[in-house]
Amino acid sequence: MFDLERKFCRLGGEVAVVDGSVIEGYASLFGASDQGGDVVSAGAYGASLATLAANGGKVKMLWQHDPAQPIGVWDEVREDARGLHVKGRILADVARGREAIALIGAGAIDGLSIGYRTKRAAKDGKGRRVLQELELWEVSLVTFPMLPEARVGAKGEDPVNPLRILAAALEQARTQLKRD
Repeated sequence: MFDLERKFCRLGGEVAVVDGSVIEGYASLFGASDQGGDVVSAGAYGASLATLAANGGKVKMLWQHDPAQPIGVWDEVREDARGLHVKGRILADVARGREAIALIGAGAIDGLSIGYRTKRAAKDGKGRRVLQELELWEVSLVTFPMLPEARVGAKGEDPVNPLRILAAALEQARTQLKRD
């Protein structure tokens, strides 16, 4: 049995919310040291992503690394010069997906975390572990990411953020159900 490691990271840079459930951004940033002293090297995900693609597999989207709680699908997972870019859909038809949409829309959840197995790593001169090759299994929405430089949320602070609108509509429906 392989040990699954988790690397918590806030989604990096600008994050686009395409509609009420589509998010995109960075799940991992190359060269950035996280709070555990690990650094992911450029190209660390390449072989894993190629193997998944060749086998028709996908990186899973989970809630808080819980394999019993998938909340959506990552439609795109790719490396670029900056890091591991992801784009996916949170499924509003799943109870935890609705909760995730509401929490992201309210700004209560803003982190991503990768679940992986280390295939190759080395220590650098600063005592950090440099992750050179990883087998990527999942990218989760999480409460506490380990890479503080990155974040998830609406692009800018647009008050008409679709996630906020959906969160408000869900809250209004819950309130109405309680009254009835």
